[in-house]
Amino acid sequence: MLLVTLVVLGGYFFYRSLPGNGDVVVPNESGALATPNAETADMGVLYIRVIGESSDVLVRIPGEDVLTDTTMQQGQFVTYDQPVLDVTIGAPDAVEVFVNGERKDVSEEQPGYSFTAQAE
Repeated sequence: MLLVTLVVLGGYFFYRSLPGNGDVVVPNESGALATPNAETADMGVLYIRVIGESSDVLVRIPGEDVLTDTTMQQGQFVTYDQPVLDVTIGAPDAVEVFVNGERKDVSEEQPGYSFTAQAE
């Protein structure tokens, strides 16, 4: 019975991990998972949400760790509270960006647009 339960659970989680199946989540800087329907989430210093199909997103602490280097899909978002962050957006027209809670319009920028976000 235990073996059958493990096989069923394994199949379920494998199915949910396939693209297009289940809710997508992105870890934030603390490792906690950000849910795609958290409309009232704390935006922190940096908040990026994909509103188009997808975009490559690179977020790092200057001279230190890479926090995010991934292709994010529509509805995914990530938020960080570090004092200074270097950000590169692969498809600026596919994301909405907030720095310190204020919208930063990057929609007209070229692919691979980079900027620095600093806490106020």
